[in-house]
Amino acid sequence: MEFKWKRLGENTLFLIPSIILTATLGIYPLIWMLRYMFYDYAGYGEALFVGLDNFSRLLRDELFWESVGNTFIFAGGKLLLTLPLSLLLAVILNGRLRGGNLLRGIYFMPTVISTAVISVVFYNIFNSYNGMVNTLLMKLHLVSQPIDWLGPKHAMLTVILVAVWGAVGNYMLLFLAGLQSIPQDLYESAAIDGANAGRRFWNITLPMLAPVAQMVIMLAIIASLKGYESIMVITEGGPIGKTEVMYLYLYKLLFPVSTGSPVVQQLGYGSAVGFASAIIVGGITGLYFFLSRKMSKVY
Repeated sequence: MEFKWKRLGENTLFLIPSIILTATLGIYPLIWMLRYMFYDYAGYGEALFVGLDNFSRLLRDELFWESVGNTFIFAGGKLLLTLPLSLLLAVILNGRLRGGNLLRGIYFMPTVISTAVISVVFYNIFNSYNGMVNTLLMKLHLVSQPIDWLGPKHAMLTVILVAVWGAVGNYMLLFLAGLQSIPQDLYESAAIDGANAGRRFWNITLPMLAPVAQMVIMLAIIASLKGYESIMVITEGGPIGKTEVMYLYLYKLLFPVSTGSPVVQQLGYGSAVGFASAIIVGGITGLYFFLSRKMSKVY
């Protein structure tokens, strides 16, 4: 018994730094922000208690609900492109491909590059006047005049493509790790039984990959709903709010942005928006877990 108490004391001692850091950098700021949901507070000056007025304002805030709609469009487009492409690249690289390790590094490289740097590069690539994309399309005679990639019609598509480029490598590696954990005996037995590549993929790879796919999809959903960094650099939510997503709107409420923006700094209201945003992301993630619960029991 004395040995167990001694062991428990030692373990607790090792946990103290983590507990202090979590309480200081995680729990305390969260409580601090939750408190200001009920205040009219601009981040300076006096904080005035207003009860539930911030939530009443939230329900009538057209900019917020427009940003929620844009968030779903952005997240849906990113998921539809990123997940199949990641899985396809993982399947290709899982085979005996010459230079496979080099290609893995190339595909993963966007993940380790700063999002701000990637966004600035793509801003210049999709520039309407002298960007590389328009120059290439016009040289190939595919278009007769430059396309306004950052205009109201194409801005959302542009930021989705940038987000896909930055995320594919990360999810590809996760899928690849899942593929490499599948026993090769299953493929060999199926091949002996006459199953072609398509049937082996459908009847072996997909079911065996289901638990990994469940985790990857969950991570992708959360990252897509919370993503705003590249949009902030490329379009700042414009033009005319076409790419204003939920967490970018929240960021603008908490921190000053460029002049001319319809959003002004409001820490109290921003706390309420942050709480509502977290509820939306958490609700969708929980719903996904409920709908996909069978995936974790396949293997």
